[in-house]
Amino acid sequence: MSLNPNQNSLPTPERDTKYWIGVVSLNHVQKGVEGGFGQLCHGKERPLKRMQKGDWIIYYSPKKSLDGNEPVRAFTAIGRVKDERIYEFQMAENFIPFRRDIDFYKDAKAVPIKRILDYLEFVEDKSKYGYKFRFGHFEISKKDFLLIAHEMGLPLKYG
Repeated sequence: MSLNPNQNSLPTPERDTKYWIGVVSLNHVQKGVEGGFGQLCHGKERPLKRMQKGDWIIYYSPKKSLDGNEPVRAFTAIGRVKDERIYEFQMAENFIPFRRDIDFYKDAKAVPIKRILDYLEFVEDKSKYGYKFRFGHFEISKKDFLLIAHEMGLPLKYG
């Protein structure tokens, strides 16, 4: 299931919707989009617990692959947390990460951070913008979310 492209405003849930950034290499983001799931911080459960059904997540990919050095430095996927379920998934004999189901907007366009860097509130020092991403998962303002979502092509009103 993908997001309704005719949706033109954020819904008003019982609690305030939160907006998150997840920092994941592009090839891992692509696997998540294809499979409809999200993983964060090398499969840790805690960041997934911070999110709730209806929250939004934008993935930022600093590079193409976890072990590689090819830079991407772009927002690469956007989606919404589908439900409250967090589950383990065995990817290898010794790697069983935690996941959450995410309803990704499949038509999202990658947005290089440098294109919108000057407008992002969560980046305190524009000359050291990568610092914030070292946390792997963090909350952003609705304003920053709407800016990035608009640039990615998500059909939401900005402002």
